[in-house]
Amino acid sequence: MDVLIVDDQAPFRSVARALVRLLPGWRVIGEAESGEDAYDQAALAHPTMILMDINLPGINGIEATRRILARSPETKIVLLSTYAADDLPPDAATCGALTYIRKDDLTPALLRALPV
Repeated sequence: MDVLIVDDQAPFRSVARALVRLLPGWRVIGEAESGEDAYDQAALAHPTMILMDINLPGINGIEATRRILARSPETKIVLLSTYAADDLPPDAATCGALTYIRKDDLTPALLRALPV
């Protein structure tokens, strides 16, 4: 599984990178700090999965998800944030993401259990 990590905070990208590396057959193929950067990197790297923060500078993760999936519908995108699921923006449910995971709940076991 080739994974692109998208988050504007380096400490979280570091944690996500470490979690992905714990999964056999998974590898981080890139990182992005903004929605625009995620869109560009997804076009170049063709990740299987993107771990996408919702709150990003520039276009947010929800809009970046829409744009990436419009171009590459086979990409699996997991939205991430510190929001409780009930507090997500309404368009998070309609942007085409595979699922939403709270950052505090992100674990290798949860990633492995995703239907990909």
